[in-house]
Amino acid sequence: MSGLIGKKVGMTSLFDENGKNIPCTVIEAGPCVVTQVRTEEVDGYSALQLGFDDKKAKSSNKALDGHFAKAGTVAKKKVVEFQGFEGEYKLGDSITVECFTEGEFVDVSGTSKGKGFQGVVKRHGFGGVGQATHGQHNRLRAPGSIGAASYPARVFKGMRMAGRMGSDKVKVQNLRVLKVVPEKNLIVVKGAVPGHKNSYVIIEK
Repeated sequence: MSGLIGKKVGMTSLFDENGKNIPCTVIEAGPCVVTQVRTEEVDGYSALQLGFDDKKAKSSNKALDGHFAKAGTVAKKKVVEFQGFEGEYKLGDSITVECFTEGEFVDVSGTSKGKGFQGVVKRHGFGGVGQATHGQHNRLRAPGSIGAASYPARVFKGMRMAGRMGSDKVKVQNLRVLKVVPEKNLIVVKGAVPGHKNSYVIIEK
């Protein structure tokens, strides 16, 4: 799937032609530089490697500098491969947000916000006892029983329990493109996308 690398700017809302207020996310998408061209003859598949967001020279190394120098650009912070681009691209070409059109649908993937160690109520939506019956006065948000008795005499894998929550790769599909602002490299999509502000996201057609 063709696409671009972007950075989440934040959320806002827009009014449609019927006066309905639509929540949306603003993403700074591109411009992305073609840093490598994968071909069937050499690599066994066709793809474009795109780089986004310049990296400081002191944060790079000679191997990276040499790789990006072939494309005539500086080292990039985020590098992703995309397949399915239409047309011919060569090293050093720049792909902008103009590859998207208003009204089409895109998939956006990113790393969700990290929540740290959380209990079962927040992590899995458990209801808790809620002081309802049987004199439960100190177990409001506890998980309760986690296993059977002498058989199977163990806790099954995948049991929903407290633990680290968030910081996972999440993809949200079929988000409608509400607006494209080429002069500022911005794309506005309907709804929310994973990640905190200024986090990297991948937009796929």
